[in-house]
Amino acid sequence: MLLAPCPQQLAAGLESAIAARSPLLGRVIHGVILRFLSPSIPSFLLNHLVNLYAKLDLPIAASGVLSSHPSPSVVSWTALLSGLVQNGRFTPAIAQFSQMLRSSVAPNDFTFPCAFKAAGSAQFPSFGRQVHSLALKSGLVADVFVACAALDMYCKTRQNSDARKVFDEMPVKSIVAWNAVMTNAVLEARPLDVARAFVSLRRDGGCYPNSITLCAFLNASAGAGEACRSAGEQLHGFVFRAGFAPDVAVGNALIDFYGKCRCPDAAGQVFQGILSRNGVSWCSMITAYAQNSAEAEAFAVFLAARREGWPPSDFMISSVLTTCAGLTGVDLGRALHAVAVRSCVDGSVFVGSSLVDMYGKCGSVEEAEGMFDEMPVRNLVAWNAMIGTYAQQGLADEAVAALQAMPVAANHVSLVCAMAACSRGGLVERGLELFHSMMPNYGIAPALEHYACAVDLLGRAGREEEAYRLIKTMPMAPSPSVWGALLNACKMHSKVELGKTAAENLLMLDPTDSGNSVLFSNMLAAAGRWEEATEVREEMKLVGVRKEPGCSWVSWRNQVHVFRAKDRRHERDKEIRAELARLEMEMRAAGYKPETRWALFDLEEEEKEGEVMYHSEKLAVAFGIIWVPPPVPVRVTKNLRVCGDCHTAIKLISGIANRDIVLRDNVRFHHFSQGRCSCGDYW
Repeated sequence: MLLAPCPQQLAAGLESAIAARSPLLGRVIHGVILRFLSPSIPSFLLNHLVNLYAKLDLPIAASGVLSSHPSPSVVSWTALLSGLVQNGRFTPAIAQFSQMLRSSVAPNDFTFPCAFKAAGSAQFPSFGRQVHSLALKSGLVADVFVACAALDMYCKTRQNSDARKVFDEMPVKSIVAWNAVMTNAVLEARPLDVARAFVSLRRDGGCYPNSITLCAFLNASAGAGEACRSAGEQLHGFVFRAGFAPDVAVGNALIDFYGKCRCPDAAGQVFQGILSRNGVSWCSMITAYAQNSAEAEAFAVFLAARREGWPPSDFMISSVLTTCAGLTGVDLGRALHAVAVRSCVDGSVFVGSSLVDMYGKCGSVEEAEGMFDEMPVRNLVAWNAMIGTYAQQGLADEAVAALQAMPVAANHVSLVCAMAACSRGGLVERGLELFHSMMPNYGIAPALEHYACAVDLLGRAGREEEAYRLIKTMPMAPSPSVWGALLNACKMHSKVELGKTAAENLLMLDPTDSGNSVLFSNMLAAAGRWEEATEVREEMKLVGVRKEPGCSWVSWRNQVHVFRAKDRRHERDKEIRAELARLEMEMRAAGYKPETRWALFDLEEEEKEGEVMYHSEKLAVAFGIIWVPPPVPVRVTKNLRVCGDCHTAIKLISGIANRDIVLRDNVRFHHFSQGRCSCGDYW
């Protein structure tokens, strides 16, 4: 005869099933309970069964056990509610809480936090207020956990005045309450409120900050960027004094803070000081370098993580993929793609979106489209990456088609990318139609970025006066990007007087940006107004604004070869110049004549021809033709906009040398092949 098992042992077995996340083990024990103890199953065992099924996200089974309970107590209902909330089933949790009240079971100090969390997560502030009222009537709102849960609910549902009242009325403000105030302010992008709360916490003296408090403050400072850099640095000092330096979570938050405040070296020092790094540490460091255009350093951190045995997670892969465009490394990106496939993270929406973005920024539209088509799930980021890829290539029809095909609601980034594609592809009316239909069709009010795109659209098409009228009707003050778009258009079409107006407004807003002054000076020089151009450059020297030197580079065999105008420092300089001389001879035979208007100094005509012939992009292309074997395309990147003479010359070179040349400047990609460019001479 079999002996009935001990109920306490069965309860322990059910807890083991929860810990092991094993529904099978739980059902086996449930079967044993039914066989040996039914119909007189102890109440505490039924509570354990409800807890088992609720925690393992089997709500139907949990509700079934609860309905079979002869007299379910508050413990039974709380076990069900807790499991539903933990598994993100907030609406059913609210329904079950209401059912509990209809069953005349009064909630306790464990039930209320579950109900508050369900209301906050489901964004049901009206239900949350009813729960708060019930907690007040029952006298349990004085409990620190119930009060903190009510506070968190009001914060999450953006009922800030009610949240403040709850916080002020709390008899004892625990660190949990302070953290709730600060973390929710971080989520709502209110960095000043986070700073005020931290200062109040320190002055209050009732409790001491913990790692969550410090991370919240650092996240707020990072979100505010350089404006809150000083506050974050002061907190770094407090971290050392308070003994939080060894805490890996705080260290990771410091890395993120310094990365977003443009201090990658400081982030690196924090990273080196973390003794027990986790995966977040490595990803944060990679991202900090990538955000600050330190692509080589970011990739070096990724390699160091691999050497130390860290598996390439989806976040790590997606972070390091952003470096490939800066390194002009489509081959590097392909290698990372292979790593993602081997690590079985290529199906992640984060990795997929990053791969689409990487291939697009490296100029490989076909591979970007292939990756996009293979993604099992496409979110808004993936669609924006694909539209952005088309925009960089000037493929306006494809970008607009992708925007219209989106199964998710477009956001402001989607529209910026589509309008930029129309601008670069010459679809002026289609781009303006998108701009004017933003509010009626998408419910998005045009922001500064959209106005900048609209001005660029009109300006590229030679409609500068219309663009200027649009600027004057803007509901907000024009930004530097808006005036910059107009100035660039005036330079392209030699509208000097209007360009001077744009430049004056632009330099008032951003006098320290060398690009603005250089663009203004170049416009005057191209129009032959040398004295005024010289005055602008002299003024730049007086105020200490230094011009960013133009340079072009080619990545080949794990090396980056950088060239500047008239550069003679390359070890292969003689061969490069000989190749360029040969190409020039053949170009002239084909009818090429240097466009000396792109020589921005007042020189004799012959000197101007020599000036434009040795621009950095021509030197880089000549090097690529010599050293990059066909049929591999020659890939050149330039940090400034390609000049018109170089564009014409490279078109001819692609036909003479029978080579595909991909040039990426700071505006878009140019694919040269057989004497033609993908931009159709509209850029």
